[in-house]
Amino acid sequence: MTSATGRIYVGIGGWTYEPWRGVFYPKGLPHARELSYAGAHLTSIEINGTFYRTQTLATFRKWASEVPDGFVFSVKGPRYAVNRRVLSEAGDSIKRFLESGVTELGTRLGPLLWQFTPYKKFEEKDFGGFLELLPKTFDGHRLRHVVEVRNDSFKTPAFIALARMFDVGIVYAEHDKYTEIADVTADFVYARLQKGDEKLKAGYPPKAIDAWADRAEIWAKGGAPKDLPRIDRTAAKTQPRDTFIYFIHEAKLRAPAAAMALIERLK
Repeated sequence: MTSATGRIYVGIGGWTYEPWRGVFYPKGLPHARELSYAGAHLTSIEINGTFYRTQTLATFRKWASEVPDGFVFSVKGPRYAVNRRVLSEAGDSIKRFLESGVTELGTRLGPLLWQFTPYKKFEEKDFGGFLELLPKTFDGHRLRHVVEVRNDSFKTPAFIALARMFDVGIVYAEHDKYTEIADVTADFVYARLQKGDEKLKAGYPPKAIDAWADRAEIWAKGGAPKDLPRIDRTAAKTQPRDTFIYFIHEAKLRAPAAAMALIERLK
């Protein structure tokens, strides 16, 4: 990439999925070497285990040591912070999450993902209170935050304005049911692609991979793809943006192949 573009990171969710053994991972590869193998073939992984349980400083350090320079992890925030009636009371949960050792990932730390259920509706004051709790820095490290919302009540310019006010990204979710919002609200872009087809070797047909490569390059250069739905027609500031794209959930067996196909297309 030139200085006129942000970096594009492409990856998958997690790395310990058993059906990948013998498909993505070579047959007989020790389980303890799966992360280093994934790190050599992808440029990012979204860590999901942090959503369900607290990790340790030693664990984060170990993960960081097993991937190469230039690789980054995005890290999902804990369910205790997002699965609550009053989001603006999540401060203690957010603090415990950060103190668990997230920043031990060092230069390999990417965005922190806060994922909400389809039942969580947009309430401007409460959601704004939650965004205000998300620190810009911790332990000397800059933090980038992104939210994934799954209720159509968030399809309002008021939500877009809030996210921009706090410089928080909004996940673009390619999904048959979840809310689809492509507005750029931060200095990076985060997309979760969830319409793969397990019958296809790479999960997506070549034309779809090409289309996502084109969109990724537009985002990285500071633009916004014209074929994705936006809520607020006000354009975000044009600036190079790091772009994170993950193949997640649907056709999970093929997610690594899809990610590698996109990485190859972006070369």
